[in-house]
Amino acid sequence: MRKIHYEFKAEEALWTAVRSRGAGGQNVNKVATAVQLKFDIRASSLPEKLKERLLTLRDRRLGADGVITIRAENNRTQELNLAEAYRRLRELIDEASEIPDFRIPTKPTRASIRRVRQTKTLRSEVKKLRGKVRDF
Repeated sequence: MRKIHYEFKAEEALWTAVRSRGAGGQNVNKVATAVQLKFDIRASSLPEKLKERLLTLRDRRLGADGVITIRAENNRTQELNLAEAYRRLRELIDEASEIPDFRIPTKPTRASIRRVRQTKTLRSEVKKLRGKVRDF
């Protein structure tokens, strides 16, 4: 499997700190530990071929405007959430950069076709024997 070579620049992604969801008591209302990372594919310095592949991804994190939005809130600190968001973005870009190998379609061999036909005729004979018995 081939890969499209690219250089990811962290400056191209914009991040904002937002309040995390879920339980946490009084602290959850005061501290913005969750991170929302936005990455505009069209404005990035990625290769054009990789941009095209990213824009055709079927991922709920990709908006119609070509911006990837990643929200990380699993950790208790903003720094860890930011690192996780960048890691997830890199994984998504890595996934799109992999070009699957071209597969040459092959035909079944003569021997395999013969075996298939032979088993079909055997099954046919077995099924014919299940019919009504006739007395002459």
